[in-house]
Amino acid sequence: MASATNTSAAEVNYVYNPAFNYTKPMSLVTTLFFMWAVAVNINDILIPHLKKACDLTDFQSSFIPFVFFAGYFLMARPAGMIIKKLGYRKGLTTGLFICAIGAFMFYPAAQARSFPMFLAAIFVMACGNSTLEVGAYPLAASLGNPLKASARLNFASAFNALGAVLTSLIARTFILSGVQKTADEIKTMSAEQLEAYRLFEASTVKSPYIFLGFIFVFIAALIYFSHIPEIKEQEEENTVDAKQSNNGSSFFKHPNLYLGVLGIFFYVGAQVGVASFIFRYAEYQMPGIDEKKAALYITYHLVAFMIGRFVGTGLQQKIKPSTLLAFFAIADLLLVTVAIFLQGEIAVWSVIIIGFFHSIMFPTIFALALNKLGTYTKDGSSYLVMAIVGGAIMPLAMGFLSDKTSIQTAFIVPAICYLYIFFYAVKGCRVVKA
Repeated sequence: MASATNTSAAEVNYVYNPAFNYTKPMSLVTTLFFMWAVAVNINDILIPHLKKACDLTDFQSSFIPFVFFAGYFLMARPAGMIIKKLGYRKGLTTGLFICAIGAFMFYPAAQARSFPMFLAAIFVMACGNSTLEVGAYPLAASLGNPLKASARLNFASAFNALGAVLTSLIARTFILSGVQKTADEIKTMSAEQLEAYRLFEASTVKSPYIFLGFIFVFIAALIYFSHIPEIKEQEEENTVDAKQSNNGSSFFKHPNLYLGVLGIFFYVGAQVGVASFIFRYAEYQMPGIDEKKAALYITYHLVAFMIGRFVGTGLQQKIKPSTLLAFFAIADLLLVTVAIFLQGEIAVWSVIIIGFFHSIMFPTIFALALNKLGTYTKDGSSYLVMAIVGGAIMPLAMGFLSDKTSIQTAFIVPAICYLYIFFYAVKGCRVVKA
């Protein structure tokens, strides 16, 4: 008969050396959280920019997030094998070089003004990001006192949120040209003028992405030549289960893991879906609103998210991670209910504040899911990163509902996601042992 115990997410299963100074390696790993935020959130600027530069329809431009999250999904398992074979230090270095290659690919894509080439570059960057996340989350959880693992993940993730805010501000400055031709103006342009205009628009991504590529290379060198300890997970008590981890059969022996995979799927789906439709939701609730003001609500949402990360890190010093996750899920459920049923600016602000309570969900679910996995930790991490594909699925569901009913009704989709996250926090994250 199996017994269930509700344990802290911090109780990960690895060898901890209290005499080792984990500060420097943890600082380096934290920079990775910042960097992959850049690669993720710069896509929000690329969508309208490449739509203009490559003359895309809305449907065609939606392939940018789709290809990005597809890259995450497809690379997650190979990334797990890379980390497992090379170790954390060399595996993370590999991921950074893949990101750099993707960034450098933007230059020929811009030269050719080729949307398929842009998509290829985005896909490669996503593969690199996937490798970084598969390695960085369990490594950050392991670099220090096991009782503070969840707090460390939330602290590192706070810099991910900072990267998201800064990216939205910097990318607007260096990628968006500020030149917007109306449909009538485009009709009056010659073929040569139109091509020159679009080539100019495409060219604005060259310098930012080349610079970004060299940043990835620089951080890769820092990590490769630094002393990052190779974390050794403790052997599982059940050696048969440890052997089975090689073929994936252990996945179903850890309910906190496979239910956590669903938790990540629903959370990322909710996060991406809400952020993707803030602009349209503001237009729906406040007809005639200036588009610059509507776009500013996206920044407010990201700022709320960033503040929540820092506040959440502090709260987890005193509150059990699963308890805090349950509270934040209920808070978001209440806020999204306001968004579904109320009208006007108060409803828009409820969507903005949702970002605050999104803040601790991903790292907390991740840590809860990896709890007590032992030698299966790296495999489990890759499954969790695969679940990020929810960011491609849930926005599609919201868009479908929006077209059939209204954007306000579409927020039922993230409401369902928050219900599942609450279930996971209360019951699904429990570690079950034979």
